[in-house]
Amino acid sequence: MNQVFAGRRLAVGVCGGIAAYKVLTVVSRLVQAGALVDVLMTPAAHRFVGALSFQALTHRPVLDDPWATDAEGQIAHIAVAEAADLLLIAPATANTLAKLAHGLADDAVTLTALAARAPLLLAPAMDGGMFGHPATQGNLATLLARGCLVVGPEEGRLASGLTGHGRMAEPESILQAAAGLLQRRADLAGLRIVVTAGGTREPIDPVRYIGNRSSGKMGYAIAEAAAARGAAVTLISAPSALPVPSAVTYIAVETVQELRTALHRGLAHTDVLIQAAAVSDYRVAAVAAEKMKRKGEDLVLRLVENPDLIAEIGAMPERPILVGFAAETGNDLAQAREKLRRKNLDLNVLNDVTAPGSGFGTDTNQVTILGRSGAPEVLPLQSKRAVADALLDRVLALIPESRRP
Repeated sequence: MNQVFAGRRLAVGVCGGIAAYKVLTVVSRLVQAGALVDVLMTPAAHRFVGALSFQALTHRPVLDDPWATDAEGQIAHIAVAEAADLLLIAPATANTLAKLAHGLADDAVTLTALAARAPLLLAPAMDGGMFGHPATQGNLATLLARGCLVVGPEEGRLASGLTGHGRMAEPESILQAAAGLLQRRADLAGLRIVVTAGGTREPIDPVRYIGNRSSGKMGYAIAEAAAARGAAVTLISAPSALPVPSAVTYIAVETVQELRTALHRGLAHTDVLIQAAAVSDYRVAAVAAEKMKRKGEDLVLRLVENPDLIAEIGAMPERPILVGFAAETGNDLAQAREKLRRKNLDLNVLNDVTAPGSGFGTDTNQVTILGRSGAPEVLPLQSKRAVADALLDRVLALIPESRRP
C-alpha cells in the first residue's frame, strides 16, 4: 500500500468531531508512505485537535483560513484543490455533509472540496441518531450520486456513551479506501473506450417520436468514471438533459441509424464498447413530412425492426470487448444469459428497472453482471457512479496484461 501513496499529493480535511484525533494516525501513515499531505481544518476541528500536531507530522502549514494565500500569492485553498490527487474529509460531520451536498463553502475544507476535481473520499462520524436522520441520509445519497466514495461509518461505542452506527472507520480502513481510489486513477490509461447513453428517438413526424424513459445517467456515469481512470473516452449520446462529463469526446445522435453510423465510424480504433444506451427496437416505416393532424379516428402506425447494433458488432471477426445492458422488468437471469450468448457479449449487465432505487432516472442502481464463465455477480444498490467503477473493474480484468498500463 505504501507504494500507492509515494509521490502523491493528498489533501486531508479535518472537521469538528471527537474522531479527529484518529486522523493524526491517518496523516502520519500517509507521510511515512511518501505522500505530500496538506491538512485543512474547520474552526470546529480546532476544538478537538491542534493544528500544531498536524504541522509536526506533515512539516507543512495547516490551512484553516479561507482568505489565506500561499508563498506564490495564490489563493491557498485553490492551489491545494488543483494540486491534490485525492481529497479525504475525516471526520465528515453531519454539518459538513450537509454543506457539501448543497454546495455551501464557508471554511477551508468546504471551499477546497468545491474547487477540487480530484476524487472525494468521505469518512462520516457522528452520533447514531444524527447519522440515521433522513436529512443526513438524503445528503449522503446526493454525494454518493455525484461519485463520492464513502468509507464507514462503523457500529460501535460512540462519544455519547451509546452504541450505534456512526463511529468513524478505523485508520487502516480509511487508508485502504484511499489507496483503492488512487490505484484506479490511471488503470485504464491507453485504452480507447466508447460508451453509448440515453434513449434513442425514432420520428413519427417533425413533432412526435417514439422514445423510451432512459435519462442517460448510467451511461454518463460510466463515461465519467472511465475518463477519471485515464481512458480515452468517446460518449455517443442520444438526447439527454445531463451535462457532458469533462475529458470525453462527445457525439450527439438521435436515431438508431445515427447511433449505428457513429459506432461504426470509430470501431476500428476502439478497445471497449459499453452499450448503455436504451436503443429503440422499432422505427416508423414511413415518417410523415408534416405534422400529422387529428382526424377523429384511430391512427395505425406500421413499425419496422431496427438493426441490433451490438449483435452486429458481436458477429464481427475482429471486435472490441463488448458490454451490453439488459433492462428488464424483472430479474430475468435466463433472458440475460441468452442475450450474452446470442449477441456474443463479453459482459452483460442485468438491470431490473422496476426495482426500488433502480432503473431509468434514478441516481442509484442495483445490477447483476454476467460474464461468459462463472456465476452471475449481484452488486448491492449503490450510486450509478459506484456501479460504473465496479463494471470497469470487471472490464479491466478482460484486458490482456500486455495492454494494461
